[in-house]
Amino acid sequence: MNKDKTVLVGLSGGVDSSVAAYILQQQGYRVVGVTMAIWDGKKLPFTSKGKHACYGPDEEEEIREAREIAGILKIPFEVFDCSGEYKKAVLDYFRKEYYEGRTPNPCIQCNQHIKFGLLPAMAEKRGFSYDFFATGHYARVEKDEATGRFLLKKGVDQKKDQTYFIYRLTQDQLSKAMLPIGIYNKTKIKEIAREAGLPVYDKEESQDFYSGNYKDLLDQETSPGNIVHTSGKVLGTHQGIWNYTIGQRKGMGIAWSEPLYVIRIEKETNTVVVGEREETYSTDFLVNDLNWIGMENLTGPKDVSIRIRSAQKEKDGRIELLDEGVVKATFFHPNDSITPGQSAVFYDGDVVLGGGIIVKVMSDE
Repeated sequence: MNKDKTVLVGLSGGVDSSVAAYILQQQGYRVVGVTMAIWDGKKLPFTSKGKHACYGPDEEEEIREAREIAGILKIPFEVFDCSGEYKKAVLDYFRKEYYEGRTPNPCIQCNQHIKFGLLPAMAEKRGFSYDFFATGHYARVEKDEATGRFLLKKGVDQKKDQTYFIYRLTQDQLSKAMLPIGIYNKTKIKEIAREAGLPVYDKEESQDFYSGNYKDLLDQETSPGNIVHTSGKVLGTHQGIWNYTIGQRKGMGIAWSEPLYVIRIEKETNTVVVGEREETYSTDFLVNDLNWIGMENLTGPKDVSIRIRSAQKEKDGRIELLDEGVVKATFFHPNDSITPGQSAVFYDGDVVLGGGIIVKVMSDE
């Protein structure tokens, strides 16, 4: 019986996690709301984009709203200070990747290490025993009875699917994960929230992990270098490679006969290489730091669909194991702006097979 099971729900103060808690309560589970405090109060030259975000000075408001939801649902609610570990696992990683000329994805890092890792662990240490941990992600978890593996599957609402952000969850994390809103679309979630009397039904969604300018977080002295065309011509200078990402077109301050894009970033020579639009397209790239979900390991070449950005639909390709822990991925048709530091996630239909970190684009020479 569900009433004998306790579910910790990561409440963010938004509609998705609030409805997740409500649904589980309606299903008879004992629900406990938990929230992670990650903002350390550090003074930053904060330049708001006008969007709610996970990390930032508006965290106090988010916690207040999460507490209000818990009160409406009449469930216990606790806040856990995760700011120290968040700094190490997310912010330090974020800075290091940019300094190395790569483009990080802090949300993926946070989900793996903080939201699905540290937060439930801290709750358990505080004395909150639980059977499952739930969030408001648009995704589904199912157990494959034939293999015994827990599968991560796309949310029914394809436009809201968030499997890209949680593909690094381990089998242990997935075995305890509940994603109750994954079978609904966003319109239905808002409808459920309104009918349940949850005041966040029309709340603006969080758009990113930080609502200011990313440069606020880098805390780095300038390091001037050249901006060079792929032809070898020096077109201008930059103040630090961390100000650029692959595929970037605007904000370079250089003139050319046609629009230029960042093609690659060379940390060794402190150079930003730019070129025309067609030069942003590639097919082959290497992926490491792999996490397999839908299978134990890759044993031979496999046709899959591949997503290299959260906002991009996956595209058909092939993966093959080159060496222990390194996969060569190939798009059947050229894709633009394959970016080192970002994640590549591999799918078989709506099942996440696994994924890893893009380490090298094969055309980068």
